Amino acid sequence: MDINWLKAPEKHDYSAAQSYLSLLFGERVVRAYVLKLKRAPLSTFKAKDIFRASGLSLLGISNKHVKADQAKIRSQRQLSPLLLLRDVTHGKLIIADGYHRLCAVYSYDEDALIPCKIC
Repeated sequence: MDINWLKAPEKHDYSAAQSYLSLLFGERVVRAYVLKLKRAPLSTFKAKDIFRASGLSLLGISNKHVKADQAKIRSQRQLSPLLLLRDVTHGKLIIADGYHRLCAVYSYDEDALIPCKIC
């Protein structure tokens, strides 16, 4: 079974990214990053590579948001692409939006290609 993806992130994904990034950066920097994400083309990366670059841990299947996204995969509903930010200062990838989707996809197929907007 293939994982179905929307052709572009949903509007609320950018708001979620802005909220998360505001914990890490100042308001002006966050606005600039969100604008860059909106303008960025879609790229694809393997789920396992996104995890490795981010340094984050995999959320367990008991997480309610991961469960909801796994249910979307099983029912072949479309998932929204991830929004990613390269933190060159720290050599890490920031998942600005889509961490739960990434965990759900990884638990399904770690080699799955995930569409992303990255800046």
